[in-house]
Order: sequence, then C-alpha cells, then structure tokens
Amino acid sequence: MTDSAALLGLHDDQVRGTVADRLPSGWKPSWDGPVLRVATPARGIVFARHLDAVPGDELDALVGRTIEFFADQGLPFEWKTYGHDRPDLPGRLAATGFAPGPEETVVIGPAADLVDAGVAPGGIRIRATTAPDDLRRIADLQSEVWNADWSWLADDLADRIASGPDNIVVLVAEAGSTIVSTAWLVILPGTEFASLWGGSTLLGLRGRGIYRALVAQRARIAVQRGIRYLWVDASADSGPILRRLGLRAVTTTTPWVWTP
Repeated sequence: MTDSAALLGLHDDQVRGTVADRLPSGWKPSWDGPVLRVATPARGIVFARHLDAVPGDELDALVGRTIEFFADQGLPFEWKTYGHDRPDLPGRLAATGFAPGPEETVVIGPAADLVDAGVAPGGIRIRATTAPDDLRRIADLQSEVWNADWSWLADDLADRIASGPDNIVVLVAEAGSTIVSTAWLVILPGTEFASLWGGSTLLGLRGRGIYRALVAQRARIAVQRGIRYLWVDASADSGPILRRLGLRAVTTTTPWVWTP
C-alpha cells in the first residue's frame, strides 16, 4: 500500500491510536476526554485526536486545563498538532500563549524499499549499543548538533531500553573512537510500524552518506523484525532525503510549545 491517503489512515490508527499503550516506564499518562497528557522527566507532551466535534468553548476549556496541569508541575510542554486535524486548533493554542516549533513532514513508506538506501563511507563504522556511556555520548552529540541541552536524552534512551528492549535499536556511527552520527529505530508493538528517530550527524561529516547508511541499517533491522512500514516526522533537512528514497509525505506535524 503506497497511496498517501491510505498510509495516513494507517498512521492515524496504528501510530497515533496506540501512543498510550507504548510509553516508557518513566512517562506518566493521564487523560482529559480526548486529550492524552504525558509527563516525562524533562517536559510534557500532549496528543489529541477526534477534536472536530468538540464545541469551541469546550476545546478552549480543555486547553486551559492542560496548561494548569503542567503549570502545577512546573513543566514546559508541547501540544503535537497535525495538518489534517481541526484547522482552528493552532489559532486557539496561539491565543493562550503557545509558540509553534518547526513544522515537520510526516513521511511513510515500506521498510523493504529502504534496505539499500546507502552504505557507510570508508572509515565509518556503524554499531548498535545499549551502553550507558554511549547513551551519554549520543546526548552530547545531539546537544552539539541542535545547539541545545539534550542531556536528558541519555536517561530517556535508557528508560526506553529498560521498558522494552525489543522495541528500540540504538545505532552510532563512529570515525575511530568518535561518535559522529546517531540514530535509533523505535518499533511499535502490535502494529505494522516502526519509526526512524534521532538521525543526526556532526556538521563537518554531513553529505558523505552516513545518514543514508543509518536509514538502510534500520530498515534492514525492521524487515528482519517483520515490520512493514517506516514512519518519520521529518525535519526540513531529512525530509528531502527521505522523499528521494521513496517515502511519501502524508501530512505535517507542528509542536506548539507552552513554557511556564
């Protein structure tokens, strides 16, 4: 199945519809009607579906209660919106103090189509890891690439590995003993999907095919695990690469961020 509308329907049912069933143990969920509020050690995340029939005043009240919920914990949080959802939601979030983060493109395609996406260039070795020291080095690399504090990531990855060791594969690409790129595969148990997360490469080594090699390695693992589809919330940098590899754009997603 490669029709964009059909892939979007699968994504809504199998990816968005199963969020609460696959959270790491350190993530604490609670529901308020159609809104799933998740408190993580670093921030909050809000997922919501089926908002079209909610009257405007009730939706505004939901937003207000969600702000109070995370404000009481002193947590910043993001409300994850989608381009094919209720069109007035972003405006309602903006009116209550949310700020939009970078828009990402949701791309999906068969895992089998990506197994030959690329090979590691000479001098680069790709390996899987669960070692705590490597997880800290991954967090350091992400902090450098994104120019932000990603120190929380080491604990988050460790939590995911401990919560479901068969549902995540963390990869690093090394030049000698230096980690130069990272990526992980997150498997959604009980679905046909896995997701490509964390693909980041140090600035000086971009354009050499390391990202594509990490895509191919994760695709091969996914196929070995019986996964049919790969999905990515793709940035402006990775989206064009993934679309050239054959993934289809099905919608967009934007994090709307509220900060205490």
